[in-house]
Amino acid sequence: MNIYLVLHKAPIRVFRIGRRRFWLRLKLDMLVVKEALSQEKQETKEMLVTYKRYTRKQASKEELVEANKQFADLLKGLGLGVFAVLPFAPLTIPLVLKLGKMVGVDVLPSSFNNMSERKANARRTSTKNRVKAHNSPAK
Repeated sequence: MNIYLVLHKAPIRVFRIGRRRFWLRLKLDMLVVKEALSQEKQETKEMLVTYKRYTRKQASKEELVEANKQFADLLKGLGLGVFAVLPFAPLTIPLVLKLGKMVGVDVLPSSFNNMSERKANARRTSTKNRVKAHNSPAK
């Protein structure tokens, strides 16, 4: 009986560690997407304020140029949203992104362009928080 437990202990542990790693990575990715969507939301609000000021002839040319860039980003997001409701979305969206990269067209909104940097920052932050929690004295 002891031999059975020793032989099967490691695979179960490896499975549990892998499952835990998957969920932690998923949570981290969702936090990064949440941050990007939050930034996009803020930029869209600023765009609407600029357009409102433009209707009253109070906006400058530079503000209007930035608002138009954000409007283009908004349209890019809506274009990807169409693919999200289609069947086989997990296949079509990466395909559209890859084809856009091959052709030289930026398909993603600007807030999603630096996702790798955001992931690296989120990993560093979570690692620092874990180290702080581990090193802090227990109360």
